[in-house]
Amino acid sequence: MNSQVYTTIIQNTLAGKKMLAVLIDPDKCSDAHLQKLLPLLKLHTPDFIFMGGSQLKISFSALIQTFKTELNIPVVLFPGDVTQFSPNADALLFLSLISGRNAEYLISQHVNAAIAIHNSELEVIPTGYMLVDGGTKSAVEYISNTQPIPRDKNDIALATALAGEMLGMKAIYLEAGSGAQVSVSEEMIKHVKAQLSIPLIVGGGIKNSSQLQAAYQAGADMVVIGNILETEPEKIESFLLKKQ
Repeated sequence: MNSQVYTTIIQNTLAGKKMLAVLIDPDKCSDAHLQKLLPLLKLHTPDFIFMGGSQLKISFSALIQTFKTELNIPVVLFPGDVTQFSPNADALLFLSLISGRNAEYLISQHVNAAIAIHNSELEVIPTGYMLVDGGTKSAVEYISNTQPIPRDKNDIALATALAGEMLGMKAIYLEAGSGAQVSVSEEMIKHVKAQLSIPLIVGGGIKNSSQLQAAYQAGADMVVIGNILETEPEKIESFLLKKQ
């Protein structure tokens, strides 16, 4: 397995170069939406495309290839479960829901997918996935049957992130959930980043460039945006301008 995507993430993190990923939910990416979004992403290209969702009802291998061909940037799987695997992608965030206590999303799904992933040439990035209260019950919370970390419990978030790092995770992902009313607080991002030695990814509830900039300033190495571009794809320009 190669490590090209993770090497890029590490190099950017060490250089202080902030990264932006656009999360695509294939179930919500209609042909009409794709026709609007792709030209905008060609003009204002993020660092990565993340692809996945809590529940996928369609095959998305062709969609992966479309983004790889049209944008020529890495497409990284962001799987909700074992079924969301495609060797067509460039890398896989091997997400373990370390903020929860449901073994299904800590290790069971991973065991079910391990042989197929191992037999592919897909780059695997072990990632500690932490669900943080975003002000509304998220799909991840419902599907995984786990409780999010309260948004004001910074020490719990830090302890969880450090445990993930010590278990060998290569990145930590603080997630407020798809469609979150509020994003992960700047205080929590700062508190976690201050003692973390691996890249910190932050997503969920980021609806404008001011929130994006605040997350970067608090210490996020990469920010993930998704829901807002489903309704306002033209906002990608302002997000990219704030990243620079």
